[in-house]
Amino acid sequence: MTLIKSISGIRGTIGGTVGEGLNPLDIVKFTAAYATLIRRTTSVQSNKIVVGRDARISGEMVKNLVCGTLLGMGFDVVNIGLASTPTTELAVVMEGACGGIILTASHNPRQWNALKLLNEQGEFLNADEGNEVLRIAEAEDFVFADVDSLGKYREDETYNQKHIDKVLSLDLVDVEAIRKAKFRVALDTVNSVGGIILPELLKQLGVEQIDLLYGEPTGDFQHNPEPLEKNLSGIMDLMKKGEHDVAFVVDPDVDRLAMICENGEMYGEEYTLVTVADYILKHTPGNTVSNLSSTRALRDVTTQYGATYQAAAVGEVNVVAKMKACHAVIGGEGNGGVIYPACHYGRDALVGIALFLSHLAHQGMKVSELRSTYPPYYIAKNRIDLTPDTDVDAILTRVKEIYKDEEINDIDGVKIDFPDSWVHLRKSNTEPIIRVYSEATTMEAADRLGKNVMNVVYELAK
Repeated sequence: MTLIKSISGIRGTIGGTVGEGLNPLDIVKFTAAYATLIRRTTSVQSNKIVVGRDARISGEMVKNLVCGTLLGMGFDVVNIGLASTPTTELAVVMEGACGGIILTASHNPRQWNALKLLNEQGEFLNADEGNEVLRIAEAEDFVFADVDSLGKYREDETYNQKHIDKVLSLDLVDVEAIRKAKFRVALDTVNSVGGIILPELLKQLGVEQIDLLYGEPTGDFQHNPEPLEKNLSGIMDLMKKGEHDVAFVVDPDVDRLAMICENGEMYGEEYTLVTVADYILKHTPGNTVSNLSSTRALRDVTTQYGATYQAAAVGEVNVVAKMKACHAVIGGEGNGGVIYPACHYGRDALVGIALFLSHLAHQGMKVSELRSTYPPYYIAKNRIDLTPDTDVDAILTRVKEIYKDEEINDIDGVKIDFPDSWVHLRKSNTEPIIRVYSEATTMEAADRLGKNVMNVVYELAK
C-alpha cells in the first residue's frame, strides 16, 4: 500500500493500515486540516466548499468521507458530482466558494485516489499553504463544529454544462468554422468523466461525427490511464481505419489532452500546447509560459510572433504564478496541459479541444499536415540512481560549474540550454535519484545528450 502526503494534496492506493494507504482515517484527518487552513485564510464571505470527483471505483466512498468531514468542520458543501478537475475549478469561482476539493488521482491506475486542494480562486494551493495543511494534519490541530454549527449539504450537477458554456463563450472558439468543417472525431476517455462531458462539448461545437472509445464512466479503466502512446493502441488502431479526422485522448480528470492524427500516428502531447499557443498568438499578442521540462518548440513559436517565452519550475501552481507575473496569454505544461487565462488559470482539456478544432478549421489541413508545420523536437527521459548518502545538491552545483559557459536555469534543479538542445536535471524529494530530461532534434540525439550528462554526474558521485 502507498500513501503520499505532499503540498499538492494526499494520494495513495486504497486500503491498508493507517498511514500506509489511502484509508478513511487519513482522508478525514487531511480534509479537516484543509478545512482549518481555509477557515483561517479565506477572504471570501461564503461558507461553501465545492467537491467534485472523477469516476474511480473508490470515488463514492472517498466523497462521502470528504463531504461528511467538511460538514463536521462547519462548512457548507456543494457536491457537483462526477466532474473534471477544470470543471471543479470553475465551479469554485462560480459558486463564490472559499475553496474546493477534487477527488482524483489524475493519471494513476484504478487502485489510486487522491484529494487535490483548491483555494478560493479555484487554483491549487501554493507551497506554503500546502505545507501548512501537512502541519495541521500531523498535529491534528483542528476543531470540529458543535451541533448548531454543522454545515449544510447541496448537490448541483449543472456545472458540466456551465463549463461547456464558458468554453463556447470564448472569443477564439469559432463554432461556425468548426461546424462548416464537418469534423469526424474519435474520443478515448478511459472510463471516467471525460465520457460524460466531452461528447456533449463536441456536439455543441458542431462536430458532425463523434465516436467514443472507453466512454462509460465506470472507473474500471480499460488501459493504463496515462495518455501516452504505449497505452493507446486501441484508439490508434481505430484511427488507422481512416474514418476520422482527429482523436482526442484525456486522462481520468480531463486536465491533460493528447491527440492522434488521421493516419493513426501520435500528434505528440508536447505539441498540444504548442499548437494551441500558435492559434492564440496569431490573434492575441502576448507572452507564453511552460515548465522547464517542456519542449523548446513553444519558445520557437512564441519568438516567431515577436513575443517572449518564459520557463517556470515544474508544477501547475508554478506555471500559473509565472503566467500571472509576465501576463502570459497562454501557457501550460508539455504533458498536454493547456492553461488559457481567458477561461481560467487551470489545465483544461475542454479549452484545448475547442481551440485546437478552431485552429484546424481555419487552417483547412489534415492534422498530420498541421503537426508538420511545427519545429521537430524529441524528449528523452532517464534517471540517475544514487545512494541515500549522496549529496545531490553538491553534485548539481558542480554540474552548473562544469557547464557555466552554457545558458543555465537553476530555479528547479539545473537546466542546461545548448544552441539546439537542452538537458534538465531534477532531484527527487522522496528518493535518492535525479530525473534527467533531454531534448534534441532526433530521439537518438536527445538520449545521447542525456546520457552524456548522466556520465558526468556518475563521475561526480564517485
